Order: sequence, then structure tokens, then C-alpha cells
Amino acid sequence: MQSFFEWVSYEFNRTFIRDSRWTIFLSGLENTLLITLIASLIGIAIGTVIAVVHNMAISRDERLKRSAGSIVLTVLDKVLSFYVAVMRGTPLAIQLTIMAFIIMAGYPNKVVVCMVAFGLNSAAYVSEVIRGGIGAVDKGQMEAGRSLGMGRIKCMRLIVLPQAMANILPALCNEGIAVLKETSIIGLISVVDLTRASDLVRSRTLSPYFPLISVAIVYFVLVWGLSQLVNRLERHMNKAKN
Repeated sequence: MQSFFEWVSYEFNRTFIRDSRWTIFLSGLENTLLITLIASLIGIAIGTVIAVVHNMAISRDERLKRSAGSIVLTVLDKVLSFYVAVMRGTPLAIQLTIMAFIIMAGYPNKVVVCMVAFGLNSAAYVSEVIRGGIGAVDKGQMEAGRSLGMGRIKCMRLIVLPQAMANILPALCNEGIAVLKETSIIGLISVVDLTRASDLVRSRTLSPYFPLISVAIVYFVLVWGLSQLVNRLERHMNKAKN
């Protein structure tokens, strides 16, 4: 037993303490959390636009179907639907490398590249969640707003979207958790996240146990904590509805 604790102490020392290697893990944690936060916000913003455009394209008035604005809206909806299909139908790792080495090739800040790539990918999934939320709102809400003289966009912004967001907030939080776990691949473009930090330390210590297990524990704590917040949010919203 004593030899086990001595081994743990030795491994802990050379994984975190020696040469201030803990700073590598801290830098990786900062990048992981920053990319997760910004990418989630980008995903929600773009996903909301996609969902609103789709909803307006399929529910426009019959007399407006042949108008110029309606044609533009239909074309835009088709383009965005294709975008969603591509984002959902190709691996995120490929999207990340294309963004880093083709679309944003030469851009010096790879963390920003990761934010954009993960945000665009997340938007495709968020749009489906929000579309479901909008569809769950009673159509009479839009009709009531229109009867008061409000335009479709204003009705969507002030009446439909707030109700939809309240219903799908836990699902959006779960998408944020998914983004957090997906950030483990950003080492592909040499950005130091938690997983990449463990690789760097492991290459110096030649011992995989402590770096990998430590990172796995950190991911678990982060995901578990966020999951608990989502569960509390769901219970609070259910109580509010009842």
C-alpha cells in the first residue's frame, strides 16, 4: 500500500508539478471552455435564423407564394437546408480541418478557427431543435399577433420564439454539453485543449496513466456538473408549467 501511494505521488509530481506542467493543462482547460462557450453562442444565433427562415418559408400566405420576397425566401430556405444536411452528414473532424487548412488557411489564431468550425456545426443541430420548438407553439399565437397588426417577423421575434426557447432550453443546454465533449478533437489542428495537453505531457513523461485519467476526470466533472444544471432547469420549468 505504501509503495502504491509513493507511485501516485511520484506520477502526480512529474505529471503536474515538474516544469510547471500544470500550466499546460490549465491552458488546455481555458481553450476548451472558451471554444465551447463561443461556439455554442454562434450555434444558437445561426441555428435560430435557419429555423425561423424555414418556418416562414413553409407557412407563408397563399397569396404571397409567387411574390419576389417569397421566391427569395424559398431559395434561401433550400440553401440553408442543404447547409444543414452537409453539416450533419459529414464528420466534424473533416469540417474542422477544412476550416483550418482551406477556408481559414493562414489565419493565425487557431482558437478562433475552432470557434467558427464548431459554431457552424452546432448551428445545424440547434436549428433542428429550434424548429421543433417553434412547431410545438400553438399556431393561434401567430394568428393572434397578426390580428393585432404585427408583421410575421415581429410576431416570430416577440411571441413565438420566446415560447419556443422556453420549451427547448434544456435541449440547447444538452447541445452545449455535446460541443464540450467534441472539442477533444481540436488537437488535430495543433490547438492545445485538455486532450492535447494530456498528449503533450504524456510525450514528456512517457507515462499515459496520470495524464489521460486526469483529463478524463476533468471532462466527467464538467459534463456531470452541466448535466445536473440541466436537470434542475428541467424540474424548475416543469414546476412552472404545472
